[in-house]
Amino acid sequence: MFTRLTEQTLRNALQRQAAVALLGPRQIGKTTLARRLAEELDSVFLDLESPRDLAKLSDAENYLAAQQGKLVVLDEVQRQPNLFQVLRVLIDKNRQQGSRYSQFLVLGSASIDLLQQSSESLAGRITYVELGGLNVLEVENSPFTSQLWLRGGFPESVLAADDRNSSAWREDFIRTYLERDVPQLGPRIPANTLRRLWTMLAHLQSSTMNVSQLAKNLSLSSPTINRYIDLLADLFLIRKLPAWHSNSKKRLVKSPKIYIRDSGLLHHLLGINDEDALLSHPVLGASWEGFVIENILSVASTLCNAYFYCSQSGAEIDLLLELPNKKIWAIEIKRSSAPVLSRGFYQACEDIQPEKRFVIYNGAEQYPMKENITAIGLKGMMELVIAECK
Repeated sequence: MFTRLTEQTLRNALQRQAAVALLGPRQIGKTTLARRLAEELDSVFLDLESPRDLAKLSDAENYLAAQQGKLVVLDEVQRQPNLFQVLRVLIDKNRQQGSRYSQFLVLGSASIDLLQQSSESLAGRITYVELGGLNVLEVENSPFTSQLWLRGGFPESVLAADDRNSSAWREDFIRTYLERDVPQLGPRIPANTLRRLWTMLAHLQSSTMNVSQLAKNLSLSSPTINRYIDLLADLFLIRKLPAWHSNSKKRLVKSPKIYIRDSGLLHHLLGINDEDALLSHPVLGASWEGFVIENILSVASTLCNAYFYCSQSGAEIDLLLELPNKKIWAIEIKRSSAPVLSRGFYQACEDIQPEKRFVIYNGAEQYPMKENITAIGLKGMMELVIAECK
């Protein structure tokens, strides 16, 4: 039903690199996208959670070498990190022989071991592509556009028959991560403890991270809390948006901001199951801010860097986007249809002197405001980012 914008990025990566890693949380659509590409090509698809497919890799080097010239898809590759060394040997051997070498598309739902192993074994031989949830451009003009913010970007959540079924799917998703996926990745973390932390982070959506307070609330040490938060980030479930650092003498906030990346999971953790509950909830503005940021970053180049800006004197910018050409765009996010900017935004722009200044509001028209600020809708902002990153 939807055309994933990441599909063309993935195709381009496969044209220029021997190995490509498609990363993202479970159930986000990695396998569906990979199978679509595999059907167009001479390919082999292996699910590393399947005993039958694992048996084929008992002698991985010889089996994969026999797939000469094919696209080899390895799903859930973090289950078998030793395969990266095998891939390196095969890629280098094919390059030395100058033959038409196989290409490898590896899919992973966790970046912890995957990135560590691949960066060590496949340096210079692999490209990373991240697949996030469905965004507003991908569901544009579909019956599900209005449900995207409430239910989040996981396809099965947004496509559910009603809000109740969507909520039930998200609960199953959360429990699967806590009770199955996290233990399989190694860390021995009580599921109840990790869920309590995840829920606390939901209440802190778009706030700067206070690890010591979280540690106190959970009766754990600060290093333990940091380790748990890093785990949730590695699983693509939360985003730590770093603070902007500069050489100015102004006193800046240095702690990262925390966001639950998927708005549907955020709302479920907070007990928000329908639009009326969302519109009357205190998290409304923070939820919209996180939703906008994830949509923008879903179409930004991997060469873009994202930050927020906050000084001790109150100067603030919700999102600073450093483009591939090193130009800085300052982006303020407002839920209102008639946005009013605070003095803190103007002060922050004076500090940073960004190339362009935007306020994203709940509307579609693009129009100029004072001091070279452009009011723009989310869709329009995403289209500008895509054009700038080409």
